[in-house]
Amino acid sequence: MADDNLPNLPNQKDLEKEIADYLTRKYGGQVKIVSTGFFPQPEKKGEKKQKIAGRSKKAFHFDLKPEELAAYLDEYVIRQDDAKAILATKICTHFNRIRHEAQNSRNQAAGRIKSNVLLIGPTGVGKTYLIKLIARHIGVPFVKGDATKFSETGYVGGDVEDLVRDLVREADGDIERAQYGIIYVDEIDKIAASPYRIGADVSRTGVQRAFLKPMEETEVEMKVAHDPISQLEAMEHYRATGKREKRVINTRNILFIMSGAFSGLEKTIKQRVQQQSIGFEKNISSGREDSRLLQQVKAEDLIDFGFESEFVGRLPVIAVLDELREDDFYQILINPNSPVVVAKKQDFAAYGIHLQFEEDALRLIAAKTVQERTGARGLVSVMEKILLHFEKTLPSSAVRYLVVSPEIVENPLQQLRILLADEKVQEEQRLRYHEFVAHEFNRIVDFIRGKQENLLKKEDVALSEQRLQLIARQCQKEIVDPRDACKQFIALVRQIRRCARLVSDEYELKITFADETIDLIIADEAWNQPRVVERCEEIFHAFEYGLKLIQQRNDVHDVLITAKGAENPDLFINDLVAEIFRL
Repeated sequence: MADDNLPNLPNQKDLEKEIADYLTRKYGGQVKIVSTGFFPQPEKKGEKKQKIAGRSKKAFHFDLKPEELAAYLDEYVIRQDDAKAILATKICTHFNRIRHEAQNSRNQAAGRIKSNVLLIGPTGVGKTYLIKLIARHIGVPFVKGDATKFSETGYVGGDVEDLVRDLVREADGDIERAQYGIIYVDEIDKIAASPYRIGADVSRTGVQRAFLKPMEETEVEMKVAHDPISQLEAMEHYRATGKREKRVINTRNILFIMSGAFSGLEKTIKQRVQQQSIGFEKNISSGREDSRLLQQVKAEDLIDFGFESEFVGRLPVIAVLDELREDDFYQILINPNSPVVVAKKQDFAAYGIHLQFEEDALRLIAAKTVQERTGARGLVSVMEKILLHFEKTLPSSAVRYLVVSPEIVENPLQQLRILLADEKVQEEQRLRYHEFVAHEFNRIVDFIRGKQENLLKKEDVALSEQRLQLIARQCQKEIVDPRDACKQFIALVRQIRRCARLVSDEYELKITFADETIDLIIADEAWNQPRVVERCEEIFHAFEYGLKLIQQRNDVHDVLITAKGAENPDLFINDLVAEIFRL
């Protein structure tokens, strides 16, 4: 019998509407309730638990060698040779071992220690940049978190396991791919519970303990109470399939990389060293000497700094990055891959303004960056202070060429007024721009010859002087780094060769394009892939009748298309047929 004192319970439709209104108020229009028809019931005891992670037996494909990865990092990162060598070696070993075990159907060895890495170095030396470059190059999912944003499970704040869930989202929901990802945690030194630090344990040693299991091996459930989206995804899956699926990801193959500035750690190291050798390095105070001390860091120093021994034990690989000096900043700016210079050129190019830098101006920018005391990040700050007024004013003027000189670096507003007021100065800027483009062109050619030749050879693309210049011109025209330009070129070469193979199969002849012909097609079609394919089709359409005739000769098996075949296909095929049948 019904209890009259109980309120009338809403039906399913009303309940769904109330939930939808609540979610809209809290999260806006980003979250919507999907009618399920029925709600999942609590999981019954003994119900089969479906694990997604580790279910697939697909082989993990990775064949990069440490020297190859280190060479790639050398293209973008100035100095830090020891850190680059350590990262390249341990990351390649980590992923190659996973591949080896997968291909040989071996289970992970009991007690295997992951090569999780700790990066130590002052701000702005390239810690985050290094890891982003590596993740991009090897093609694994990558997420970055700040250690200060997390807390122990159960407290207000982020859950460290959220990083693992974010890795799955970064992999577009593909758990199989996410379990081979990289999790990078910055500001890890801020959770050290040193005696002279103030802060609740929940944000220090508590967070350290929360990291222990994910850094080694644990299973992280995708559906959690504090994530309404994961709850809704689970409900929708149940509505669609009628089955309950517990989605989890195993962290045994996820590589954790931690980093921090560790200000004050050198004092801990110095104290240990002095105890071992009385009077040794007694007056160390310079930044360079401090850096030398950091190179001697041991696990006991990190424990004294405020880390739990279990946490330090899960970071067996330590790499120390050196503080950057003025010449290092200059080398960053002069590098054809410099993200600072390339980004600023792209900013001005968006307004149709061509930007170049004198080398003396770059040296002066490097000197000013030292005064910022924020490492390589200071390069961006200095560059913005110098060019902000030019970037604001020039798009509304007739000026379309700007060469940044030492005078502009020292007094940008004065030089801007002179430039806007004098047409003769504007013409001088145009002439100087083309002069410095020529200097930059030679630097890019040398860089490609020294750094990208192996990349091209690996793809069976010969690197001639003509090709060097073709790729360097593309770098300047599109304002892209040399590696990206080389990859574009390789993709176009593959497409041209594929067209030749398709026609070869049709006529049972081995038809190939000479390298000079490939270069001509790519240059003429402005590196546009659809146009390159269309050009190949036009060439082979002109060859159609001639190839049918050549096909009749049993003694002819190879056809090499020279530059003449691209410039005048009809004349080329007519001459070729005449020559073959004259033999």
